Amino acid sequence: MRSPVTLVARFVFGILLIFLISLAIFNMMMAPPLYELGLMALFLGITAFVSALAGYIAYRFGWLSLSPTLRWSLLGGYALSSLLTFFNIWFSAQMMFASQHDLLLAIVLLVFASGMAMVLGYFLSSTITDRVHQLKDAAEKLAEGDLKTRVAVQGRDEVSMLAHTFNQMAEQLEAVDAKQRELEKLRTELIAWVGHDLQTPLASIRAILEALEDDLVEDPQTIKRYLNTAQRDVRSLSALIDDLFQMAQLSAGGIPLDRAKSSLADLISDTLESFSELAARQGVKLEGSVEAGVDPVSMDTQRIGRVLNNLIGNAIRHTPSQGEVKVHARRTGAGVEVSVSDTGEGIRSEDLPHVFESFYRGEKSRSRNTGGAGLGLAISHGIVQAHGGELYVESAAGRGSRFTFNIP
Repeated sequence: MRSPVTLVARFVFGILLIFLISLAIFNMMMAPPLYELGLMALFLGITAFVSALAGYIAYRFGWLSLSPTLRWSLLGGYALSSLLTFFNIWFSAQMMFASQHDLLLAIVLLVFASGMAMVLGYFLSSTITDRVHQLKDAAEKLAEGDLKTRVAVQGRDEVSMLAHTFNQMAEQLEAVDAKQRELEKLRTELIAWVGHDLQTPLASIRAILEALEDDLVEDPQTIKRYLNTAQRDVRSLSALIDDLFQMAQLSAGGIPLDRAKSSLADLISDTLESFSELAARQGVKLEGSVEAGVDPVSMDTQRIGRVLNNLIGNAIRHTPSQGEVKVHARRTGAGVEVSVSDTGEGIRSEDLPHVFESFYRGEKSRSRNTGGAGLGLAISHGIVQAHGGELYVESAAGRGSRFTFNIP
């Protein structure tokens, strides 16, 4: 937006430029003696000063902005311009015309020309005011909640740019609204899922404790089996609560890290060892490899271990018997890169863009039947980002998945 000082300076410069150009044209076409040139300069100077003063007063006191509509503001500008034009020519003609008849004729022609200019200006101003009214109506609809409102973009002037900007704003508001609605829906679903995942193990633990308290079970083997079941349910509850705590940290602005130079190869080896029994039980071949030169790595060992647990655990759960899960780590120019690939069911294309979103739980990519509350990938993504890296996925339904993360 131009400052008032700049606008006034341009106004004064424009008047001086027109004054000099008019004198130059008069001198070239008429070749007048010096006396007449000076007289013309005097006449033009007086009319230019009066015009500049009138224009500045109208601008300074905002007379044109007092009109109720933009069309009347434009018409007021045309009227002021026509009035000043009439004054300029009338004053000069009165000083120079010898014939009263010619002076009156010039006045009639000036009145006619001024009127025609105002009528034509009023007519043409509708092309601007109509578009402004469209923007006003669209803004009112947008304020009422109709986020699909758009305006037609016509031309390449400032009003067209404003219409284009308005459409961009409306699109962004619609996208934000849709995202908010989706998040609210996912939050509601998450509460229902978490409630179910909390209720099921709690009900099991309560039933076991009541049975033991009432001495309904006396066989030592059965008691041991009950206790093992209760321990498994407690671990499940602990994992779910830990997931919720991690998500709360992410929502609050990030996960605190305790970084130190550690062995990524040892961490991968330990993680693979912890999943070896699960993989063998499901008939999944689990293997890993670490290229030379990877260690040491500056990382939060516990957090990166959590990422590996989530990715490898998901891969095993979603890989059928006789399938394979491979973990590979290598050194890159920017740091280290770890990939976890499987030959499992893959992720549907409609779920793929959302697998790392908080509160998103795809039908196959994160199913309650395969364990977890659907928060593992979102937490893993947050941990990797806290390290300054990125976690991404390549997958296709029925052709397996490959999750890769890097640590700078």
